[in-house]
Amino acid sequence: MNVTIKDVARECNVSPSTVSRVIAGSPKISDETKKRVKEAIKKLNYHPNIIARSLANKATKVIGLVLPSEVDNLFENPFFIQVMTGISSYAKKSGYYIMYTFCKTEEEELKTIKDYVNSNLVDGVILSVVRFKDKCIKYLQEIDFPFVVIGRPEDTKNVLWVDNDNFQAMYNVVSKLLLNGHREIAFIGANSQLNVTNDRLSGYRQAHKIHGLDINEDIIVEVEDFKEHLAYKAMKEILKKSKPTAVVATDDLLAIGANHCLVENSIKDVAIVGFNNIPLVEYQKPSLTSVDINAKEVGHFAAKLLVDKLQDNIKIGHYIIDVNLVERESTK
Repeated sequence: MNVTIKDVARECNVSPSTVSRVIAGSPKISDETKKRVKEAIKKLNYHPNIIARSLANKATKVIGLVLPSEVDNLFENPFFIQVMTGISSYAKKSGYYIMYTFCKTEEEELKTIKDYVNSNLVDGVILSVVRFKDKCIKYLQEIDFPFVVIGRPEDTKNVLWVDNDNFQAMYNVVSKLLLNGHREIAFIGANSQLNVTNDRLSGYRQAHKIHGLDINEDIIVEVEDFKEHLAYKAMKEILKKSKPTAVVATDDLLAIGANHCLVENSIKDVAIVGFNNIPLVEYQKPSLTSVDINAKEVGHFAAKLLVDKLQDNIKIGHYIIDVNLVERESTK
């Protein structure tokens, strides 16, 4: 015979509603009561009926995660895997499940979010990218639906978000290269509609300005997507116009593509720095220096912000995650 919530309540001498609140993670229940209820749940081997709870509480205990590509493309870039790992581990610990959806375009993302909301499939949404004049953010704000953004939105007022200081991170990288004697530093970015790309380009420009150096616009290239082959072509175009002594890329896949072009053309002694510190960079020839943005931690705090919002426990509206430069052969 299945154990019910009433059996658990009877075992620890509390009401069924108290047991329900403990399962839901309510902060209003004392630690002593929580301990008794959890011990009873374990002793009786009780498993909550998720569907029944959803109907009763009008909550699904599901978080929707919208990712910017199809599954095939997703697994080419381990950055998103690391973010997903951070989100999933915190959600699981908090009693939530994750519903993943992979979208090619912003319009597809918006349609997915509307399906989530209108079908009552999820309690809240995590957006894994933020765009210039983001339609998804605007829609979720208009209907007052719980959501968190990974990335810095243009208007941070009344938006929960998690990000690195992308401007400062790129500024520091370029400043370090300039102090090491580099004067022709190429920039390869992707998708100029993304705020992260614009922030890193701004950091690149500001570093040159602060150090009193002009920028060669011919060696700044932005491609459509975070693809190795696009960065390879971009590097090829840069080499037709200039011979940079260093290259900064807004993503490790772009850095890898640029490196392949340099290696195939037997060009050495060009410093290369990427972002995200994915495992692949360590196995390049030479191994590539990269900015580790602590992607798992980004995912962890994105999930935390949303869970706190859903449980009316918001204490902070955003988190800035520290980064660190991992130096390898490409800058030594």
